Amino acid sequence: MTSSTRAAFAAEVGTGTAPQAGPELASDALIILPVRNFVLFPGVVMPVALGRPASIAAAQEAARQGRPIGVLMQRDAAQDEPATVDLHRTGTIANILRYVTGQDGSHHLICQGEQRFQVEAFVQEQPFLAARVKRLEEPAEDSPEIEARFLNLKARAGEALQLLPQTPPDLAAAISGTSSPSALTDLVAAYMDASAEEKQEILETLDLTTRMDRVARLLAERIEVLRLSHEIGQQTRASLDERQREVLLREQMAAIQRQLGEDDGKAEEVAELTKAIDEAGMPEEVEQAARKELRRLARMPDAAAEYGMIRTYLDWLIELPWALPEPPPIEIAEARRILDEDHFGLDKIKRRIVEYLAVRKLAPQGKAPILCFVGPPGVGKTSLGQSIARAMNRKFVRVSLGGLHDEAEIRGHRRTYIGALPGNIVQAIRKCGARDCVMMLDEIDKMGAGIHGDPSSAMLEVLDPEQNNSFRDNYLGVPFDLSRVVFIATANLLDTIPGPLRDRMEVISLSGYTDSEKLEIAKRYLVGRQLEANGLGKGQVEIDDEALAEIIRGYTREAGVRSLEREIGRVLRHVAVGIAEGTETHARIGMAELGELLGPRRFDDEVALRVSLPGVATGLAWTPVGGDILFIEATRSPGGGKLILTGQLGEVMRESAQAALSLVKGRAEALGIDSELFEKQDIHIHVPAGATPKDGPSAGVAMTLALVSVLTGRTLRSDTAMTGEISLRGLVLPVGGIKEKVTAAARAGITRVLLPARNRRDYEEIPKDARERLEFVWLERIDEAVEAALEPTGAEPGKVAARA
Repeated sequence: MTSSTRAAFAAEVGTGTAPQAGPELASDALIILPVRNFVLFPGVVMPVALGRPASIAAAQEAARQGRPIGVLMQRDAAQDEPATVDLHRTGTIANILRYVTGQDGSHHLICQGEQRFQVEAFVQEQPFLAARVKRLEEPAEDSPEIEARFLNLKARAGEALQLLPQTPPDLAAAISGTSSPSALTDLVAAYMDASAEEKQEILETLDLTTRMDRVARLLAERIEVLRLSHEIGQQTRASLDERQREVLLREQMAAIQRQLGEDDGKAEEVAELTKAIDEAGMPEEVEQAARKELRRLARMPDAAAEYGMIRTYLDWLIELPWALPEPPPIEIAEARRILDEDHFGLDKIKRRIVEYLAVRKLAPQGKAPILCFVGPPGVGKTSLGQSIARAMNRKFVRVSLGGLHDEAEIRGHRRTYIGALPGNIVQAIRKCGARDCVMMLDEIDKMGAGIHGDPSSAMLEVLDPEQNNSFRDNYLGVPFDLSRVVFIATANLLDTIPGPLRDRMEVISLSGYTDSEKLEIAKRYLVGRQLEANGLGKGQVEIDDEALAEIIRGYTREAGVRSLEREIGRVLRHVAVGIAEGTETHARIGMAELGELLGPRRFDDEVALRVSLPGVATGLAWTPVGGDILFIEATRSPGGGKLILTGQLGEVMRESAQAALSLVKGRAEALGIDSELFEKQDIHIHVPAGATPKDGPSAGVAMTLALVSVLTGRTLRSDTAMTGEISLRGLVLPVGGIKEKVTAAARAGITRVLLPARNRRDYEEIPKDARERLEFVWLERIDEAVEAALEPTGAEPGKVAARA
C-alpha cells in the first residue's frame, strides 16, 4: 500500500479513531480476511463489504501497516465466527486500493487480487486471523496447447458478451485487451455466472491447461443457456400482440418447457375433465354448460386471466352430487329406536319424523319435509338434527345463518367477480357429498338485511317445495335440485322470521324441560358425557338422584340443560382432581357433598315468601329463553288516588294495569272494598327485576288480583300462579306461550295454575309431566279468578302456605 493510500485510509476512519496497533506480526505472516460466497481472482478488482468485527479489525490493521491481505472463502456461509478449520486453504493475496467507511457506519474495501496462496499454518486468531502462507506461482504459458485454448476462450467470452442484454463496455475492453492466458482465465471465471464453490475449485486448480478447460466448459454451458433464452425471447415476441403482453413471462416458461421436451400437460388435463364430466351424471342442461366451458378452456392459454376462473367453475360442477344415491332401506322401528336413544321426550318431533319415513317408504318420490324447531336455548334443537339424520341413515350438514346480512351468502356471487364462490347452500351440498342429506339451517331467526340484500328473501326459493327442485345459484348459473334435501331450521323466536318464510316451514315448538325431564336427561346423557369429557370411568364416580335433583332446583334455572351440564362438569372436575392425585379411587356424590363442591344454593323458592303478604300475585311470563314466573306487587299509601307503575313496564303492560284498576273500581262494592279508598290513597304497582324491560297484556289477571288483595287485605294462595288478559267487562281473554308458562310454573314448584278458558286448546301441548303435577283452573271471568286465588277472610297465610 502506498503512502497516499494510507493517508486516504486515515481520512476515511477519522482522526483519532484509527485502531490501536495490535500484536506485531512476523514479516512473513499474512493478515487473513474470511469472506462468504465470494472468490477473488488474481488481477481482478472487486469491492468487499465488511460486517464482522474481526473482518473490520483485519482490514484496518492491513490498511494501517500498508500490508496486503489474504482473502479466503468460508466453507459454510452460515458460520458467523468461522474457525481456522472452517476456511478453505487456497485464496488470493490482494492489495487494498481503498478503505471506505459509509455514513451509516458500514465498512467496505476495494481490493485487487495479486497472486494465489496456500495456507501453511495459522499464526494468530485474535483479534483477527493471520497465517504463514506459500505464494503459488503461475506455470509457463508458452505452449501451443495453451495458446489454442487461449484463443478459444477469448472467442467464447466475446460470444457470451454479445448474448448478454446489457454488456459493460469496460469488461469487453478488458477481455479483448488481455494477452496473458492465466489472466484471461481468471478474469472470465471472476465475472462468469457460476456458484461460489465452482469458482473456488477454479481458484484451487494450479495447472493452467486444466483450469482453462474447466472455465471453457462452464462458459459453454452458460452460452447455451443465453442462446436458448435469446431464441425463446425472439419466439415469444413474435407471437405477442397488445392483448398478450401481460403474459410474457408465462409464454417464456412454456417455450422453455418445449425446448426441454416437456409438454405442459394441457391435453391431459382436458382429457381428465372430459372424463369427469362424463362420470358426474349431470342433467342435460348442466352437461351442455360444462362442455361449453371446457371447450373455452381448451382454446385458452394457461396464462389467461379467465383460465383459473373457468377451471374452478368446472371443478364445482364436477364435484357436486348431481345423481341421487341408492336410497337405503327404511326401517321405521330402527329409526324410532335411534330417536329414543339420543333424546328423551320430544314425542311430537319423533312422531313427525316417523310419519315422514313411513310416507317415504310408501311413496319414494315424495318431497322432503321442511321443519322449523322453535324453542329456548339448550333444549336440543341442533343435536336433534344429527339424530334425525342418523335415524334416516343420511348424511348430515349444518349451515349457520346467524348474523348473515348478504343475499350472496345464500345465492352465491356471480362469476364475473374475482374470488366468487357459490352460496352456503351449494357449498354445504358439495361438502356433504349427497343430494338427499339432512341440512340443519341453524339460527334462521337471526338473519338480517343489509345493503347487499335480504338473505331471508333468498331463502324463500330454498325452502319452497314447489321451487327448490330448480334452485339457481348465481355462481353455477344452472338449476340444482334441492327437493330431496331434508331442511331443518332452528330458531329461538318466530317473531323475527318474516311471514312468507315462516309460512314455508312446518313449525314445531320445543318448550323447556320440567325438573323430572331434566333429571332423566342428566342420568341418561349428561353424566356419561361429562364423565368421558373429564377422563373418568363409570365405576369411579356415582351421583345420587337426590344430588342431581338438587343441582336442577338449587343451582340452575333455565329452560334447557346447558347450565345443568356445566354444573355436573364442575362436580366431576372436583372429583377428577382427587383421583388424579391418588387420594381417592371412588367417589359418591350426595346431597351432603354438593355444598362443598358447588357452594351455597343460587336459587331459592321465593313463592311462599313473596305471597305471605297481601298485594303479591304470582304471574307467568314468556321470554325468548322459555317461560318464567313473575311477581306482581301492589301496595297503597295515603295520597290523592294516583296510580304509580314501576319496574320498567312497557306501554301495553301499563294499559293492563290501568284496565285492572278500572275493573276493580267498578266492582268495589261486590268485592267488599270501600270506594273512598280510591280517592284518599295512592296505589303503587311494582314488578320486581326493574332492570329487565317487561311488556304484554298477559299480566292482566295477576294485576287485578294483586289490587284486590291489597285493597281487601286478603292474601293470595302461595301455590297458585296465573296468566291471562282482562277486559273491562271482567272477561278473561286468551294469551300465548301457555306451554312455556306452565312448564316454568311446574319448574318453580307451583302446584296450581289459573289459565283462560279459551286457552284450553293448548292443553295437549303441555308436557305430560307438567300436566300430572299441576291443577288447572280454567277462567271465563275475573270473578272466578278472585274466588279461586284469594284466601278466605281471616285465613292465616302461614298455614295456607304450609298446606300448599
